[in-house]
Amino acid sequence: MSLTVFGAPLSPFVRKVRLLLLEKGLDYQLEIVLPFNKPNWYSEISPLGRIPALKDGDTALADSSVICQYLEEKYPEALPLLGNSPEQRAKVRWLEKYADYELAPQSTFAVFRNRILLPMLGQSCNEEAVQKALSEKLPPLFNYLEETLGEQEYFVGNQLTLADLAIASQLINLQHGGEQLDAQRWPRLSAHFARIKARPSTSALLESEHRALAKMAGK
Repeated sequence: MSLTVFGAPLSPFVRKVRLLLLEKGLDYQLEIVLPFNKPNWYSEISPLGRIPALKDGDTALADSSVICQYLEEKYPEALPLLGNSPEQRAKVRWLEKYADYELAPQSTFAVFRNRILLPMLGQSCNEEAVQKALSEKLPPLFNYLEETLGEQEYFVGNQLTLADLAIASQLINLQHGGEQLDAQRWPRLSAHFARIKARPSTSALLESEHRALAKMAGK
């Protein structure tokens, strides 16, 4: 087995794939590819130029959802993370898409991008866009997740799935951008986020991400 993930560690989509690999106990190596400075050869494995991409021997794949589903099917003996029934698998996929298509535009592309990435590139933070995301866009999304989680520790089948990893991956970028979930307003979601961050897989990645952020801030 020779798994290589291509991408940037602070990308929530790269993080999601890495967390799945760690939770499934699959060895891999990370090759850094920055979304704003991609090498010419990268289009061969990611035709749209997006991160992450994956190589597994002679197999090359792009798109974090496709990669995660491939890994689940290719290595079924490892910890299952897509649910145990058609109903559970459908719900996991829905919540993963909810994280990627609803949370990401606000937590990553509004808050994290403006607060962290643009200043790093010498560009100005659009704080108005950040505040709009925080006050208008994100609260309804958090309300839905709070209600969906209910009294469970995890979102689907009360066991760890890709849904938990995808949602936490976006919330981590919100936190990197200097914002925290309001534990009084969304106590269940906040507890869930803390639970995922405390897992060995997530805490290991966060340690390296915090070092990277500190290095970026020192430049």
